[in-house]
Amino acid sequence: MSFNDKAKTVRKGEELDVSRIEEFLRDTIPGLSGTLTIRQFPSGYSNLTYLLTIGNRELVLRRPPFGKKAKTAHDMGREYRILKALRPVFPYCPEPLAYTEDTSIIGSPFYVMERLRGIILRRDLPKGLTFTPEEARQLCEKLLDVQIQLHAIDYKKIGLENHGKPKGYVERQVVGWSDRYRAARTDDAPDCEKVMAWIQENMPLDCDRPGIIHNDYRFDNVVLDEEDPMKIIGILDWEMATIGDPLMDLGNSLAYWVQRDDPPEMHVMRLMPTNMEGALTRKEIISRYAEKSGRLIKNFDFYYCFGLFRLAVIAQQIYYRYYHGQTKDERFKMLIHGVRVLDKTAQRVIEGSTSPE
Repeated sequence: MSFNDKAKTVRKGEELDVSRIEEFLRDTIPGLSGTLTIRQFPSGYSNLTYLLTIGNRELVLRRPPFGKKAKTAHDMGREYRILKALRPVFPYCPEPLAYTEDTSIIGSPFYVMERLRGIILRRDLPKGLTFTPEEARQLCEKLLDVQIQLHAIDYKKIGLENHGKPKGYVERQVVGWSDRYRAARTDDAPDCEKVMAWIQENMPLDCDRPGIIHNDYRFDNVVLDEEDPMKIIGILDWEMATIGDPLMDLGNSLAYWVQRDDPPEMHVMRLMPTNMEGALTRKEIISRYAEKSGRLIKNFDFYYCFGLFRLAVIAQQIYYRYYHGQTKDERFKMLIHGVRVLDKTAQRVIEGSTSPE
């Protein structure tokens, strides 16, 4: 039985020019032969991902979404360059093959990479795939350990010193995401002002050990080996990767982490099987991260609260496009409910938090 993500017919309004792409591929990637077919991976809410099959090669094309986009988001060239630099030292990256800024091909910059075939875990485990409680725990530990490995890479040695500004990183994130939320807020969205005020007032000092951070590190961006689902073979979706505070990356990851004892409203918006019996809790993840990374974590409430708010902004930005008719993807219609739940969850974190030391 195969648990691979299945590509489907391209969604209406998101079609690509097959002949122009085929011409680009043949001019850029040596050794291609056969007729190009294009299908689309239906998952994901941000950049669009397509499966390109040409002869016996399977490639993946990534392009920005259609409609209004945040000014600094969806930089295909940046994502491509990060993958090129990371691939030799972090084998979990897919191999990047080609990039172009020529918008005459599909209307936007895009890049192409080799497809990583494997299992990607979505909201619930696919039928036929099971993990014992011990296996679930070990898989969560491996997921976290790969993230710690990424954070420990010397980014200067691999030429990524100019791909982020560690100084003032946290403050820029707080201010920037707050501005983005206000710009994307629709009439039916919460104002989130209490949350924005709290994270502004509780920002930690600059990190003394900045690192490469993925910024969207979670189970459904991880590829597992088809023959051994306990083995991680790839990490996908590097569009928001940068140099910054690794604890911000961890907080962003935990914003997605819905555990078994969370309130029902959080389970409604759960995207991954983090509620498996035996899966690590957020508290256990934070403890293991501190132990394995050697980083001092005085108070994690800020990072988790910021992660929740940032996720609310991402959902709201996508919902904005649906609300204003810039996309017809019906999945986006329900995101407003997620924004409300995330705002309430962040407020609960604030109410139960102690002041940072």
